[in-house]
Amino acid sequence: MGKGALDLIQQAAAKGRASLEGAELQAMLSVLGVGLGGPAVPGAAELRVTLERTREFGMIISAGLGGLDAELAQGGFKKDRAAVHASVELTDAGDFLALFRRTFAYGKLAAQAERQGRAAPDGALKTLFGGLIALGRAEEMLGKLELDPLSLGTTLSAADARCTLCAPAAKRLARPIAKIDSLIHPKRIGIIGVSSSGMNFGRIILKNLMGSGCAKERLVIIRPDEAEIDGVRCVPSLKDLDEKLDLLIVAVPSAAVYALVDEIIATDSVNAVMLIPGSLGETEASVEPAAVLAAKINAAHGNPGGGPIFLGANCLGVVSHPGGYDSWFIPLERLPKPRKKPERNSVLLSQSGAFMITRLSRNPWLDPNYMLALGNQTDLTHGDMLTYFAARPDMETIGVYVEGFKDGDGLDFVRAVRLAVKSGKQVVVYKSGRTEAGAKGVMGHTASIAGDPVLFEAVVRQAGAMVAEDVDSFDDLFYIAGAFHHKTIGGNRLGAISGAGFEAVAMADSIVTDTFAMEMGELTPATVAKVQEILMAKKLDSLVTVRNSIDINPGADDECHLQITEAFAQDPHIDAVVVGMDPTAPSVMALVDSKLRPGWDIANAKSSLHLMPPMVNRNDKPIIAIVDGGPLYDAMAAGLMDQGVCVFRNCVRGTKALTRYVEARMRAASIREG
Repeated sequence: MGKGALDLIQQAAAKGRASLEGAELQAMLSVLGVGLGGPAVPGAAELRVTLERTREFGMIISAGLGGLDAELAQGGFKKDRAAVHASVELTDAGDFLALFRRTFAYGKLAAQAERQGRAAPDGALKTLFGGLIALGRAEEMLGKLELDPLSLGTTLSAADARCTLCAPAAKRLARPIAKIDSLIHPKRIGIIGVSSSGMNFGRIILKNLMGSGCAKERLVIIRPDEAEIDGVRCVPSLKDLDEKLDLLIVAVPSAAVYALVDEIIATDSVNAVMLIPGSLGETEASVEPAAVLAAKINAAHGNPGGGPIFLGANCLGVVSHPGGYDSWFIPLERLPKPRKKPERNSVLLSQSGAFMITRLSRNPWLDPNYMLALGNQTDLTHGDMLTYFAARPDMETIGVYVEGFKDGDGLDFVRAVRLAVKSGKQVVVYKSGRTEAGAKGVMGHTASIAGDPVLFEAVVRQAGAMVAEDVDSFDDLFYIAGAFHHKTIGGNRLGAISGAGFEAVAMADSIVTDTFAMEMGELTPATVAKVQEILMAKKLDSLVTVRNSIDINPGADDECHLQITEAFAQDPHIDAVVVGMDPTAPSVMALVDSKLRPGWDIANAKSSLHLMPPMVNRNDKPIIAIVDGGPLYDAMAAGLMDQGVCVFRNCVRGTKALTRYVEARMRAASIREG
């Protein structure tokens, strides 16, 4: 973008004007290769192209259907078909043009150009997109530039255009995020708000800390008039500490938090603070005092050393297995956290503590190394947390539940997503508040502003994250990402196997999403011959036609399932395999104890429970086992999952999750390749 265009904006802003008009606007658009106010081109495709400064993500470029088509398109198209969006920081002209080619608008443009004997208008679009991206990166006083409708004749022409200006956004001081290490690996932990007589939240947290293996010598309780509680020594106040705390857990009533934060900042006695209390910004009466509190904390980051960092408020707490502590106020008897992976390699970040509790209760195989509740982000934000964990080499998969971003933090967040993806990590994100009713609920829960869900998904996905559309798909993607991080994704060709005909067909029906599709790989002649040989040995060859997807008949036993799965996995035309284990079939050893055929059960050395894990481990491609059945087969599924086999209890859900995962891995590979 030429300096003249930037000068126009700055001169207009200096005069206190809110927009560019007339000759100024025309001069700016001419640099972009766009004419203004020319006659409409009869029958031409109408586009809308915008450059807009958003509250969460900063400057966003968008392109899609324009004019009346844009109004009619709302909710009527699949993802990336009506319009596409990207952060100007994380895209360039070529990348955004490739994204725009997915839209119906581009398809219409290209079809019209072909009908008129002209080349597709890629050159003009690339010039326009490149100029807008450069402008968005350079100018902080541009609020929104919109071209709508924009049409293409011999040149690009905007029938209407608007350019509004804004004041540069206020910025918070940088949080000293290196102190997150004190939060998750504290040597000395203080707790304030522990009852000496009852089982309040503070006392439950104390019990959980000790129950999770945290030695009493690491703990100190801030409480006057008590020498010790539950064997942990007490001191009257922060001033009486003999050394600085790594972490202070605050479990006092919300009204007491304000003065306590002043004391924490003044004494500089703590590196990290965990604010458990709610009602700090979530209720109408608390909005103003909570804003004053946040401003004080922000100002303290300008002090030498950066001041303390604060997690919360309205925060469930932290589980840190490496740090040897659990500060959640959920009793351990209600949520045991057994190790489910030989090496924990994931982290779960959530605004809602209950989100983490229910996810872990339903699927303990997620098994994160760290689980942190952010609450209402009085200080530490999603962007801060993701930036910190994106730089940790020991973390491979990061799951994030978002209700809303603080101003500008969405941009920090997507920067961190891109950093994580470039370093080989996987980021799985679910955002609530996707409807008007849901957005109102978000505001009442963690004082967050939900934002536009379509824009959120588009920008976060473009940064490289896997974006889940609901809670179940978050569970699936987070689980599958952890299971397959070290597996090779060589392409999008699926192999599908089952002894249940409906399952083999349903897998093949589940390989298409709004933005991506897998395909059924064509088996090589060598694989066909190998599978035929396996079927002959099992006397099933007359009942089964070798194809992909394949119904291997309910008569197939465990060995048959696994041998054919491995044959598919070793086929160079197959990139991933989904296999229905057919637990209800009489030939499969799927019961804990078979009364009809004693010994024909999961304890048998020839059962899938014993033979499948080593087969999965020795093959580099992703393999999903489907155990579709009721509670009788829970032990089989759990036993396989305990040994690292990726198991789903429904073939459609498993195949859809794989398809979404393969799309994300291929997108991540393209990002890393530049």
